[in-house]
Amino acid sequence: MSEWSAQHQQPAVPVLEEQRLGEFLGAVPERGQWRYRPRRVGMVWRSKAFRAGAVISVLALCGLLILSLVREQTGTQGFLVGLGLAVLPVPLLLAAFRWLDRVEPGPWRSLLFSFAWGACAAALVAITANTFAARWIATATADPSHADTLGATVIAPVVEESAKAAAVLLIFLFRRREFSGVVDGIVVAGFTATGFAFTENILYLGNAFGEDQQLGSSGLGSVTAGTFFVRVVMSPFAHPLFTVLTGIGFGIAALSARRHRARRIMVPVLGLVLAMGMHALWNGSSTFGTYGFFAVYGAFMVPAFGLVTWLAIWSRQRELRTLAAELPAYAAAGWLSPAEPSALSSMRARGMARDLARHWHGRAAARAVAEYESFATSLAVLRRRARRGAVGADFAVRERELLHHLWERRAVAGPALAYAAGRLVSRPPAPRPAPYQWYGSYNPYLRRTAPPGRIPHQQPLYDQHPYQHPYQQPTSRQPPFQPPPFQPPVR
Repeated sequence: MSEWSAQHQQPAVPVLEEQRLGEFLGAVPERGQWRYRPRRVGMVWRSKAFRAGAVISVLALCGLLILSLVREQTGTQGFLVGLGLAVLPVPLLLAAFRWLDRVEPGPWRSLLFSFAWGACAAALVAITANTFAARWIATATADPSHADTLGATVIAPVVEESAKAAAVLLIFLFRRREFSGVVDGIVVAGFTATGFAFTENILYLGNAFGEDQQLGSSGLGSVTAGTFFVRVVMSPFAHPLFTVLTGIGFGIAALSARRHRARRIMVPVLGLVLAMGMHALWNGSSTFGTYGFFAVYGAFMVPAFGLVTWLAIWSRQRELRTLAAELPAYAAAGWLSPAEPSALSSMRARGMARDLARHWHGRAAARAVAEYESFATSLAVLRRRARRGAVGADFAVRERELLHHLWERRAVAGPALAYAAGRLVSRPPAPRPAPYQWYGSYNPYLRRTAPPGRIPHQQPLYDQHPYQHPYQQPTSRQPPFQPPPFQPPVR
């Protein structure tokens, strides 16, 4: 029995259970220093800094090249007008995808990479390949109008969707821990397609402004206004809708068991083929007659957009149901309080907990609660994927890392979530915790440290905690861990 347990009469863990915990947990690092990093040996390109610098350099070079190509086609004035008009729908689209990702927010570095890939790399590949293909078809058929139609309906969908899908594939392969389901696929694909549409709109709107200048218009003429209405007002979701189908395919593959290799390969390919088909139908709508565009828009694009939106919201609610189903195992083991699974599975309670933490302890505490909610979501998703056989050999290490991050933030997030859960179920609210609860010599998520002259009790680490592995039945039922009340030392 540890010194802390003896002092506060905490039930001791059986010897056999302690041995099993030691084998499972291994050496426990100092608090605040846990960071799981797979061991990498060998060449310099395995360095994280080297790879990040290489990616940034490639994207910056692609950005400079696409900038010069677009400016060459539109002119400086047309480029500036197109840039000012094309940027208008970007914040709204990015905010919509970020709102969808609130349950388990992905890191901004992956989302910024996706947007930059779509705006720079994918756009550069598309404009180069489309121009080459149009010239080749025009030379082979000696019919420029036929070359434009064939290029828009056949070549452009294949090239553009493949270029955008490359970003989703890269994150799926190299940021696998951040790609856990359908919602992640939708968000990554949406950011990529938004960046691509941004660059493409600069080109189209800049060319339209140049046509107005040739017609003698002194400002924004009818061609620019019509292009803006069609591309920015009516169909800002067109490119995101196409690429989201590819993202859904990768999201389903992420949820599939590792033994289903055919499904993990074929479903993303099927999503990419559907994205190409929808893109081809959209580009070829103008060939169906005067009202072909409006017919395709009303009969196909709008229903498809509604269906994909419903699927995205349903997938997010499914993540919340996963929290309610998987986290009670950790609450029974003592890592969470009994009220936390219900609070974490409700967006209203999660937001309320962040607001309470901000009101009680400031912005740092609210950020800690948000991180606690994100880590708890990742833990529930990890356990669900383990049930399906979709995790790798590092499952136990990843689980320990997430539990460690939860334990570090429990002193701040636990009371806020418990209070929010009490408010959510229309019960008498839980008693408000003291403004400052000391669970360690220093808590970086609270406004100040313990008062001078007082030595707070130390929070137990893993080897002092009656943890039961969620896949094994406990040898004896033990009550969830409850931190003892603070008692100042006797002077």
